[in-house]
Amino acid sequence: MSACIASVAVFCGSRFGNLPAYREAAVAMGCGLARAGIHLIYGGGYVGLMGAVADAAIEAGGTVTGIIPEFLEAREVMHRGITELIVTCSMHTRKQQMFADADAFAILPGGFGTFDEMMEIITWKQLQLHAKPILIVNVANWAAPALAMLDAAVAQGFASPEARALVQVVPDVSCALTTIGATARSTAEKAESVARL
Repeated sequence: MSACIASVAVFCGSRFGNLPAYREAAVAMGCGLARAGIHLIYGGGYVGLMGAVADAAIEAGGTVTGIIPEFLEAREVMHRGITELIVTCSMHTRKQQMFADADAFAILPGGFGTFDEMMEIITWKQLQLHAKPILIVNVANWAAPALAMLDAAVAQGFASPEARALVQVVPDVSCALTTIGATARSTAEKAESVARL
């Protein structure tokens, strides 16, 4: 794990969803990361929750990297007002880049694309390809069906309880930001302890 969390990849929807709470959460996440001096990495779109989290981070004085595959340029409308925009050749390359650049992952409400990103990053952690924090931000209980699916995989013998514990569920953005800060402090303290040995 890195000594501190300097960047967070946020996975979220390219639509706003049906509840105002979803957009409010995206705005709170963008603002919160910016105010904490944490770099936002996201899917590069200008629309939906993706656009909301990026706009909020920029407006709060933060830095933002958007990563988007070229075939989604027109569909998701590339955000031209962010700090850095990276265009990849494929969806897989996009996810690899987001993974490589992030110190932690926060999953906000979203649809099939968000589920895909969530499951891949959890699977990579299960396979010990990384040890980065993964937070599902369960705004208005949006993630309940996905969490039930994870629990069912354990109950049916397809995953271990240890694998299920690789992802942390928090009820809101405030808790997510606190957890990210606590994780950053914890890993920094561990690094300092090792350095003193």
